Amino acid sequence: MTTTETAVPEPSPEQAALFARVRRMMLIAGLTTALAICAVLIAVGYRLFKSEGRAVDVAGDVTATLPKGARIVSTGVAGDRLVITLDVAGVTEIRTFDAHTLKPAGKLKFANEP
Repeated sequence: MTTTETAVPEPSPEQAALFARVRRMMLIAGLTTALAICAVLIAVGYRLFKSEGRAVDVAGDVTATLPKGARIVSTGVAGDRLVITLDVAGVTEIRTFDAHTLKPAGKLKFANEP
């Protein structure tokens, strides 16, 4: 034995059992951490690919023409729809647009009974 080498005694059976137990616990902790990281990456990837189809159809500048004399009474958002309430010559009208593409989704007119 040289002066630079350190003598390491053989572990006792109790110490060997303790080392084996610590290795097993470290393996379990490592696998659990790897599983958690995989779950997070899968969730992030799912969210990215799920929203990717909507991002393609996003409109830039859009101009919606209103009827002559129309006045915007209110605006709002309902789910994936943009809702515009108009007053057109005393008649209330609600127009809805897709919030992602800004394409018209529907029109609802309210009229008084005769």
